[in-house]
Amino acid sequence: MECKKCGYKSESNKEKFGSNLCPFCLYLSPNDEESFSEYVNEKVDSSNLETFRKHFRPGEKQKKGMIKKASLGSAMSRAPFGYKLENGTLTPAENFKEIEEIFEEFLNNKLSLRTMADKHKLSVNGLKKVLRNFTYIGKIKFNNEIYEGTHTPIISSTLFNHVQNQLERQGIK
Repeated sequence: MECKKCGYKSESNKEKFGSNLCPFCLYLSPNDEESFSEYVNEKVDSSNLETFRKHFRPGEKQKKGMIKKASLGSAMSRAPFGYKLENGTLTPAENFKEIEEIFEEFLNNKLSLRTMADKHKLSVNGLKKVLRNFTYIGKIKFNNEIYEGTHTPIISSTLFNHVQNQLERQGIK
């Protein structure tokens, strides 16, 4: 497919508002249809964009910053259930004891995930996320890497690992 803006031919071109664009032109394109139409009609020579295209890595700088933030032990997004964000740091929230209760309950009782989720006012997927979340043992997981967090753990690593083993034995993903 040929980019309507610059003429670059590539299998990775995508369609927007009915026009095929190369990844570079797509990245720079406006999101409203009227401005987009003007943008596409202002033609540019594909060869003039080669230097930019060669080094074009959208999101790479942002991802490096996020990896650095994770490696320093900082929270990557909003606070998980049982924590609150204070001055950019995760601290146990008022309901933090409920996290240990959830882990203990899962390990020691024969309750179904649905029953547990209903009891704690979570969805089943939300409950599974809680049970798999490394944040509760003081770690940060980002980009499939686990880093030492700077926040207070809510549960022990031993309890967390027992729950992971139980999830695996039960085939819960």
